[in-house]
Amino acid sequence: MDDDPLDDDPAGARTDRWWIRPLVLVALLGIGVAVAVSVGIPPVEDIRAWVGAAGWAGPVAFAGLYAVLALTPAPATVLSIAAGVLFGLAGGLAVVMAGALLSAVGAFGLSRGLGRRAVERVDNDRLRRLDALLRRRGLLAVIGVRLVPLLPFNALNYLCGLTAVRTRDYIAGTAVGILPGATAYVAIGAFGAEPGSLPFLLAVGGLVALSVTGIVVARRRRAEPVA
Repeated sequence: MDDDPLDDDPAGARTDRWWIRPLVLVALLGIGVAVAVSVGIPPVEDIRAWVGAAGWAGPVAFAGLYAVLALTPAPATVLSIAAGVLFGLAGGLAVVMAGALLSAVGAFGLSRGLGRRAVERVDNDRLRRLDALLRRRGLLAVIGVRLVPLLPFNALNYLCGLTAVRTRDYIAGTAVGILPGATAYVAIGAFGAEPGSLPFLLAVGGLVALSVTGIVVARRRRAEPVA
């Protein structure tokens, strides 16, 4: 029996008004897009001044900003690089991982709570087999997609919530999967003033390697039938 709290089906959840929840999710995503387009990400200098004014709470404030903005289509990679500029490699990686995980769990919870039931109503054998596969091997699947820096972090958070992947597998897979890419982006920010330095070159090389490996694996997986 699945003990996933976000997967529970409370009594009376399935009603004739099943479409209301997905509609709310779409509305929230629309608001997020509007915010991202109209506000965007503040310049690094503005973030630096804001974080500096926050004093000791600066890293916590930045992690909160990251978590909120990553709920929208705003590019999380820019924030990761900015974290490296502001806090260095170790400090920047800590605030990025905290903010990213908070945002990932928040988006997953919204999508699971508001959109999952609509997906379950789709009568498609291939989708059901894919769902069953993700429930069994969700941890490896999440790690795999998270390792590819080219895949949008924000969109994956919501998409995973629509699938049958277990919450614990999603959280663990996200934490493991985003670590290499987050390290590389933060390092680019931390050592960006010295683009010829070894740490900067290793960071760029790591991103390229992760991207190429992800593309190759995705093409092979696409050719395999869903069990």
